[in-house]
Amino acid sequence: MIDLQEILAKMNPNQKINYDRVLQQMTKVWAKESVRPSILMHVCCAPCSTYTLEYLTQFADITVYFANSNIHPKDEYHRRAYVTQQFVSEFNAKTGNTVQFLEADYVPNEYVRQVRGLEEEPEGGDRCRVCFDYRLDKTAQKAVELGFDYFASALTISPHKNSQTINDVGIDVQKVYTTKYLPSDFKKNNGYRRSVEMCEEYDIYRQCYCGCVYAAKMQGIDLVQVKKDAKAFMADKDLDKDFPHIRFSYRGEEM
Repeated sequence: MIDLQEILAKMNPNQKINYDRVLQQMTKVWAKESVRPSILMHVCCAPCSTYTLEYLTQFADITVYFANSNIHPKDEYHRRAYVTQQFVSEFNAKTGNTVQFLEADYVPNEYVRQVRGLEEEPEGGDRCRVCFDYRLDKTAQKAVELGFDYFASALTISPHKNSQTINDVGIDVQKVYTTKYLPSDFKKNNGYRRSVEMCEEYDIYRQCYCGCVYAAKMQGIDLVQVKKDAKAFMADKDLDKDFPHIRFSYRGEEM
């Protein structure tokens, strides 16, 4: 498999890296060599999964990894996890793909410890970088455990997230584990616009804040109403029993 570091080593160290172009180079090599790598793709919600899956499933086998202990409140976390599974299921049915879904444990206290002291940081500041690192580290660990060729993040599709920062974090995380990071800037080439179109096509819930309680409060989000709406949405849903056909299985066992 292609190592991102090999590509970066050939580039001018002073130039700003176009990670979308780097990804395109990698997919061309996969196609030329007739290989279809396995990718563990961290996603934070259904909207960020849309174009990301539409694009990457052309070249690779994708498992969506929902690792988002930053999301608050818990009912909203469950809503986003459910809607993500619903989208993956409908996407597979519509396109003939076999994207799988894997969910990490929800441990919000762990996230709170990670960002302690950064609560007042503005959106896009150091708290966000720590959050990216926290979730990509979990993704890399799981990729090693389950034998994926690459780990990646769909967060780069958002115009509100700094893709350079996300990719820098991914590259740093790669140095710690025996797995490879897949760079991206999914918002490029009208990727974000396409994600909005797909949200309309699939009637996907689009949340009004990134997920963490700190950003929500800074934006003036009514978290009481968010909790109420999420609870009402999940009233007749079953996270454990719905969508069993997309659950990731390892050595014959569902995870």
